[in-house]
Amino acid sequence: EPLFQAWSYFRRRKFRECADVCSQLLERPPSEQVAGAGPGREVEAAWSLKTRALTEMVYVDEIDMDQEGIAEMILDENAVAQVARPGTSLKLPGTGQGGGPSPAVRPVTQSGRPITGFVRPSTQGGRPSTMEQAIRTPRTALTARPITSASGGYIRPGTASMLTNPDGPFINLSRLNLTKYAQKPKLAKALFEYIFHHENDIKNALDLAALATEHAQFKDWWWKVQIGKCYYRLGLYREAEKQFKSALKQQDMVDTFLYLAKVYLRLDQPVTALNLFKQGLERFPGEVTLICGIARIYEEMNNISSAAEYYKDVLKQDNTHVEAIACIGSNHFYSDQPEIALRFYRRLLQMGVYNCQLFNNLGLCCFYAQQYDMTLSSFERALFLAENEEETADVWYNLGHVAVGIGDLNLAYQCFKLTLVNNNDYAEAYNNLAVLEMRKGHTEQARALLQTASSLAPHMYEPHFNIAILSEKVGDLQRSYTAAQKSEEAFPGHVDTQQLLKQLKEHFAML
Repeated sequence: EPLFQAWSYFRRRKFRECADVCSQLLERPPSEQVAGAGPGREVEAAWSLKTRALTEMVYVDEIDMDQEGIAEMILDENAVAQVARPGTSLKLPGTGQGGGPSPAVRPVTQSGRPITGFVRPSTQGGRPSTMEQAIRTPRTALTARPITSASGGYIRPGTASMLTNPDGPFINLSRLNLTKYAQKPKLAKALFEYIFHHENDIKNALDLAALATEHAQFKDWWWKVQIGKCYYRLGLYREAEKQFKSALKQQDMVDTFLYLAKVYLRLDQPVTALNLFKQGLERFPGEVTLICGIARIYEEMNNISSAAEYYKDVLKQDNTHVEAIACIGSNHFYSDQPEIALRFYRRLLQMGVYNCQLFNNLGLCCFYAQQYDMTLSSFERALFLAENEEETADVWYNLGHVAVGIGDLNLAYQCFKLTLVNNNDYAEAYNNLAVLEMRKGHTEQARALLQTASSLAPHMYEPHFNIAILSEKVGDLQRSYTAAQKSEEAFPGHVDTQQLLKQLKEHFAML
């Protein structure tokens, strides 16, 4: 029975084979259809199944898919408050004082947040303050190209529709009578997901969802969530908020809480999102995704101690949660507890996580925990597993640090050079090479490297501070003062910068 075979393929996630069998069924003349199945019933089933199979092939989970492109960041019209109260905004992350390590201990991203233990789409770029910063810094995971627009991330799966059928798309959306389909709830849901995920046609999806909601007399929470998703994708956040709230009144669902929290985060209202998650936890006690959402927000607001507590709560409910283990491990590492961090990373290894980043972290933990026998073998494994040049650059950079730690400055110099071979925009490597050049007495080369580092990463305080020290040594006090001011702006609590500024001010006062 072909239809049963197609369903079996679908259950086994062999979507391509399922779609092919359904296509053959749909091409059969009516006389060959199964007797007693009802006129068009088999065709309807095959059509519905093929739609679902094509959707699953390109399905992206909307809850985690949240890349904010330059267009969304800079051209955002949803300005809530220009000057937010301390601890209530993600745009000013330095306000949430939660006992996190300073930038001297833990590196920060361009937006001022500490580097987290787990890369998520929303934490890659941060929120830049100027267009120039936006173009320069938030990169996609694998390329040096800026993330141009969030909608661009969804268009790629949509182009798969041309590949599904050699003679054109499976469903011609322009000819569909949406009103007719909206009156068949079972077909309408499969069709909506096909239009939304496979064709990426948000307008038609929204029209279908609106008609179906009307047909269901506004009593079906599922359609309200789908309308909210369409509004969110179109950037109409307030309308999306209304739909999700309305859906929650009818039916408590974890997904709806997560979608609504996404809306609040995009509107830069993290406190409202936190309250919503806590409200969700009252309805669904111990729900891992909600606890994890709270931990992420605290981490983005620099409240590291609260984030760590919530990640520990996540592990109480699900002790194989990779994100929680990785984040707690990185927090222990930056809190000067490499031995404890090592236990968390070994736990990930036991769970079957086997990638470059994990071995890179294991190598660093072993080095700082003084287990030198394991350090180099971990880094060798990391280099072997590196999938792209950016990962290779990270490993060589860390090897350079290990070389500095054991006093082999020639090896360190080679490692930092290899870092720049793999990733020419690695500001930290330029900074460290400059320090090694200064030790050799090559002042001009050191200055050139430091200027490169400071232009690539204006949010780092180290290049500015090193330029200030170097300029002061050669007697260029004005340049030294300017660089020291930039260093203080990037890291106000840096004591050495404050002392240097004080000395320079005294010197200028004497003049």
